[in-house]
Amino acid sequence: MYVYYNNNPYNRHIDDCVIRAISKATGESWDYVYDKLSDAAREQGVLLDSVEFVENYLDKRYKRTCHYSKTLKEFMNEYPKGTYLVTMEGHITVVIDGILYDTADCSSHRIWCVWEIKD
Repeated sequence: MYVYYNNNPYNRHIDDCVIRAISKATGESWDYVYDKLSDAAREQGVLLDSVEFVENYLDKRYKRTCHYSKTLKEFMNEYPKGTYLVTMEGHITVVIDGILYDTADCSSHRIWCVWEIKD
């Protein structure tokens, strides 16, 4: 199931999927996550939406598993419970208890890796 979700404080449709997804998955505000990611990226001299930066950032906090042969919908059907950050080509999204929260339905896309968010 897909639910439209955009917690950008100005309701803008911009390339902020990293911030939106992490914010929804962790329950932290968009502004807080933006500041946290910006600070970490600045310390490393990279952009906060760099794939390598995002993967390293998530790896330090959560366990990664990769599912390169599955679509997001297949993953959601296989893992109906839990909170997951999911990467795919050019995008990251969040799935919570089998529901995809994003600004567009990307459930037909092939996924790369998944990080399970545990409290």
